[in-house]
Order: sequence, then C-alpha cells, then structure tokens
Amino acid sequence: LCDAQVSLVIFSSLGKLSEYCSPSTTLSKILDRYQQNSGKKLWDATHENLSAEIDRIKKENDNMQIELRHLKGEDLNSLNPKELIPIEEGLQNGLTSVREKQMDFLKMLRKNERMLEEENKRLKYLLQHQQLAIEGSMRELEISYHQKDPEYADQM
Repeated sequence: LCDAQVSLVIFSSLGKLSEYCSPSTTLSKILDRYQQNSGKKLWDATHENLSAEIDRIKKENDNMQIELRHLKGEDLNSLNPKELIPIEEGLQNGLTSVREKQMDFLKMLRKNERMLEEENKRLKYLLQHQQLAIEGSMRELEISYHQKDPEYADQM
C-alpha cells in the first residue's frame, strides 16, 4: 500500500468540506480513475462541458490579465523583442486615438469660444443701442418738461 493513491473527502456536521489526497495525485484524477474503472458516471456530459468551458474562460482571463499588465508596462522583462513590437504598435495607436480625441475636443472648445465672443459682441451692440435710445428719450423728456414749465428754464 506504500504506492497506493488515496483520496479522502469529509463533510463535517456543519457542512464544511475537507479533503486529503496523496501527494502524487489530485481529487479530480482519483475521481476520473474511479469513474473509468467502475464504469459509473459521477457527472454527465453537460457538467464535463461546463467544466471545460470554465477552464477555458479561466485560461482566457489569465491571458487577458497578463496582456493588461504588459499594456500597463508591467512584467515586460518576460517578453522578447518580437512580442514587444505589437504592444508598442497598440500603444502608439491608442496614443494617436487619444490625441485625435483631444484635438477634436479642443476644436469644439475654440468653436464655442468664437460663438460666445460673437454673442457677446452682439449683446454689447444691443446694449449700446438701448443705452443711446434711453439717453435720447431722457433728453426728449427734459426738453418737453422745460417747454411746459418755462419758469424752470428761466431759473437755469
């Protein structure tokens, strides 16, 4: 029994799972071997497909995490020059895109600034004309008042 592969699964009364496997194996390997030797299916094809899909997604996620670290400039020592070229090109493209967006935003701000300056000029012009109209009306009122009250004009 020295070379025997042993696996033990224990559930406590509270439902806590504990497992032990011989150092040379894993629980999955033991269960697969049991299934092959006994002919009993422990899980169906759907579960196996889901398990494979989960493994594939985990691997894809790990690869994306590595790629993200590389794009952030981390862990670059593990890459050779050929692997650095597409990263550099991707970063250059991203930088170009960001600069284009900034330029578009700056153009929009300048256009808005010109529009506001034009509106400001127009409003100043209207204000000036209204002030002139008010001053003219005030003069007319004063003249009309003086014409109606000649004593006031003599006092001046």
